[in-house]
Amino acid sequence: MGRSALPRCLGLACWLLLLLLGEGGSDGLGSRGKSREEDQGAVAEGGPWGRVRYEALKKRFGAVGALSKQYWQSLACRVWQGGCEEEQEEDETGPRPGWSLPLVGQDYLEILSAWYCSFGKCCETGDCRVVNNITGLELDLSSQLHGQHLAKEVVIRAVRGFLQSPQPEKALVLSFHGWSGTGKNFVARMVASHLYRDGLKSECVRMFISLFHFPHHKYVESYKVQLKKQISETIQLCTQSLFIFDEAEKLHFGLLDAIKPFMARYENKGQVDYRRSIFLFLSNIGGNTINEVALDFWRAGRAREEISMELLEQRLRLELLEPTDNGYARSHFLEENVIDFFVPFLPLEYRHVKLCARDAFLARGLPYTEAALDEVAQMMVFVPKEEKLFSAQGCKSVSQRINYFLP
Repeated sequence: MGRSALPRCLGLACWLLLLLLGEGGSDGLGSRGKSREEDQGAVAEGGPWGRVRYEALKKRFGAVGALSKQYWQSLACRVWQGGCEEEQEEDETGPRPGWSLPLVGQDYLEILSAWYCSFGKCCETGDCRVVNNITGLELDLSSQLHGQHLAKEVVIRAVRGFLQSPQPEKALVLSFHGWSGTGKNFVARMVASHLYRDGLKSECVRMFISLFHFPHHKYVESYKVQLKKQISETIQLCTQSLFIFDEAEKLHFGLLDAIKPFMARYENKGQVDYRRSIFLFLSNIGGNTINEVALDFWRAGRAREEISMELLEQRLRLELLEPTDNGYARSHFLEENVIDFFVPFLPLEYRHVKLCARDAFLARGLPYTEAALDEVAQMMVFVPKEEKLFSAQGCKSVSQRINYFLP
């Protein structure tokens, strides 16, 4: 819809709104009680009823024009930042004679502005699909991600720094590592929901699951073409894109090398700019190394919060470079330093599983007791066999265990 057509639509909307909000009583447009013939007779005779009706109608038509102009100026100010000076002057000098925007009209204006913005660039980010709520992300990670002090710190610091950079040198690449159920997928989804209005459903977010989207290595050449095309199209469609690769260790190394140019330093001037993209790789590789470090700290009587990134990152790199059957080792990802941050997810202990159970009860609006939380945690399998310290499934099946407590 063009700007020239919007005033007409707004004028019609305002007229309908006035009819809906019209005052009752003898001088209203919606007055009843006299037939059409009686009204015409009163007007023709110049009686008091005809004069009042005429003056009311004239006043309403004038108000429609004034209100339509106010709506148009307000919308133009919100969408195109035009006409804002007039609104500001009105705010400083007081309201003009005539009608002000009714509350219900303001609600309609909000809806209309949001609808228009879904087609145009009128938001702070330049793309209304992108919200970049880093404050909300930080709050939710602090309250809902349990036992992962390193993951919280690294993700927030990396994402905030990337979003605040006016012109990053390359796309942001994070590689999540840890056992299943420790929160890798949970954090990836949380990033999507706080950076994009529609979360994982956003057309600016693409999620790939290795064994689902790329199951057969014999078709790797076809997968390369499809994957590069999808990434390119998404980057061109959105001012900021997010790509999530689950079970990344099972990706064919050829696919990793094929998409590496999208994550390397930007040198192709004049081509599609992919620097405003975020790539998240989720992998179970490194889980055993991370668990060994956590177990050593526990046996030494040291708090897990003392585990540092420097200690874990070095060990993670060594494990990823081992000549095993994983795409990381066989691709050029590591040697060319494509990955910006390795994000370790520590194994979860009994107390963390109880917190996950509490969250699951609250998410369903169910009451809970400490005994119930203990019962859920005791259903899980804990390792090693001697210490029984870490949950083998993390928190992955906790929400299903809650069904046991339903009436």
